[in-house]
Amino acid sequence: MLRIVVCIKQVPDTTQVRIDPETNTLVREGIPAIINPFDLHAIEAGVRLKERYGGTCAMVCMGPPQAVDALQKALSFGADQGILLSDRALVGSDTLATSAALAGAIRKLDQQQKVDLVLCGKQTIDGDTAQVGPGIATRLGFSQLSYVGRIESVDLEKRTVRVRRILEGAEEVVEAPLPALLTVLKEIGEPRYAALPAVIQGLRTAIPVWGITNMDLSSDEVGLAGSPTQVRRIFAPPQRERGEILAGGDGNPDRVALELVERLIADGLLEPTVS
Repeated sequence: MLRIVVCIKQVPDTTQVRIDPETNTLVREGIPAIINPFDLHAIEAGVRLKERYGGTCAMVCMGPPQAVDALQKALSFGADQGILLSDRALVGSDTLATSAALAGAIRKLDQQQKVDLVLCGKQTIDGDTAQVGPGIATRLGFSQLSYVGRIESVDLEKRTVRVRRILEGAEEVVEAPLPALLTVLKEIGEPRYAALPAVIQGLRTAIPVWGITNMDLSSDEVGLAGSPTQVRRIFAPPQRERGEILAGGDGNPDRVALELVERLIADGLLEPTVS
């Protein structure tokens, strides 16, 4: 039987994100929060492994108190347990400090029952760093397998996991010893739809909240104190001017090319040549 932990994050819906022009920070008021899309695929992978091999699947989320909604939704997909890491000391954590908090929570769960697999989405849509998963694996000393598109098998007797990694222009099958941490791609499996009874049960489930003392962490390991990097400013890129399309009056490509060259010379972008 497998003991699986899935790390998820509640993020602002980036299709509706706006930036305050005065403060150059994200406007979060009135913006709906969602489970990070890549994490939904990690949840699905975790639940499928539980169904295939037996065991338990726990969800861990670090965030403000309202992130409990993400965990309750994750429970409706078939997870067995949800834990929210929420503490004022965690505010301002960069990827290094975030990995410390999540690793601390997983270490605590491992003390209760040995953890075999940790699953994370490839990256979050608000940070896009893809650093937290590998950071957790490094802190825990787990095997690290990234860009996983398929979990081929888990051998509980040999204590190994075999996965298919999808890389740029290639795929590879890799086997690694357990315990292991996997960062997964959307190819791992489409998230299931939760049945209404499961949704209701998830909403009724009380989610325990852990602070840094529960994870045996000190305040200088997390938050701003434990973060060597800080976001100084967030801003939208300048609006690009619309380009001009040269079509030519008669559609003659030679004439259009000549006009383009004349324009470039006139703008000083191209040196005229003398033949």
